[in-house]
Amino acid sequence: MTGHVPVLTADVIGQLQPGRGGVFVDCTVGLGGHSSALLAAGAGRIIGLDRDLDALDRARTTLAPWLERVELVHADYRSLDSVLERLGVPLVDGTLADLGLSSMQLDAPGRGFSFQRDEPLDMRMDRSGGETAADLLARSSEIELADAIFQLGEERYSRRIARALVDARRQAPIETTGRLAAIVRRAIPRRGLMRIDPATRTFQAFRIWVNRELEGLERFLQAAARRLRSGGRLVVITFHSLEDRVVKHTFRALAQTEVATLKVLTKKPIVPTEEEVQRNPRARSAKLRAAERVLDAGM
Repeated sequence: MTGHVPVLTADVIGQLQPGRGGVFVDCTVGLGGHSSALLAAGAGRIIGLDRDLDALDRARTTLAPWLERVELVHADYRSLDSVLERLGVPLVDGTLADLGLSSMQLDAPGRGFSFQRDEPLDMRMDRSGGETAADLLARSSEIELADAIFQLGEERYSRRIARALVDARRQAPIETTGRLAAIVRRAIPRRGLMRIDPATRTFQAFRIWVNRELEGLERFLQAAARRLRSGGRLVVITFHSLEDRVVKHTFRALAQTEVATLKVLTKKPIVPTEEEVQRNPRARSAKLRAAERVLDAGM
């Protein structure tokens, strides 16, 4: 797990309460950091999902001391229902979804998530199929690009950036992170000291777009709630406001139905302490929300 520090681990353990034993699903097992902490704290069995085959290989190494209690599955977290169905597991005691990128994905050369290196513009979490960011850039209209950058990156200069991208691709395909970042930086007006790199929001937008990160998130949360035993808990960690908004509103909706499915445990999201952010700067934007299944006899 060199270079990777799972975020809010103590809070994950505190909310999921694995000391009671039982079956837990880590829907984004990544390199296995959270899962190993859950197992060490008493979880009886972990079902770990990830759509990144490289991450699953690393998780297998991290979780080697507990492999007889672990089942790793190459699957998108939104396939939770079908995975549990296939494994013959109707209900679980806790579910975790850490929706951020791992340090391995950000730092690994050739993945295209970061503009710190000039490399192929891929950005797929699951490289076994699907369109790359370069593919989307090549086929999308100026309006589609502007809408995606505005909606998914919350970038105020989205139209200016989209126009610059379309102009640039007429000269040559945009196929590397360095070229994309350079085009975006030139398109955004410079006004004094900028807190983040001007390309940051556009890169976020393309990553979310490529991996369909917001599509099906609400349905996943509903399915995860249904799959909990009574007293079982669901913990979700997000890293940008778009995802956090979906989690907040879905939890609230499930808690306010006539026969409530969930009780929200975190009125406000749990965020990292200053000490954790100093140790792991990538944790700074993390927000954790938790809820508990409150239904009923027979669950």
